[in-house]
Amino acid sequence: MLTSKQRAYLRSLAVDLPEITQIGKGGITDNLIAGLSEALEKRELIKVKTLPNSGLENREAAEEAAARCEAELVAVIGRVFVLYRESEKHKKIILPIK
Repeated sequence: MLTSKQRAYLRSLAVDLPEITQIGKGGITDNLIAGLSEALEKRELIKVKTLPNSGLENREAAEEAAARCEAELVAVIGRVFVLYRESEKHKKIILPIK
């Protein structure tokens, strides 16, 4: 579980990140989750955009994606959300102490 200080730090890191994928009319599929998990392992912090034609509310999509990827939901801003999961092999981000 992230503290508010850690969440704020991760949000600041995510400002300049591009969205790595989009959730479209297919919704949240197993292939999408596999791609997100792979990206989280490599990058630790990712942004995802939910398109209007997905049929999902952004917060609902973010919470489902986070749960299925076993990641922390850092922020939901408009149609974009940010996920974080500590990498086992490619650790890059050092979080502030709790």
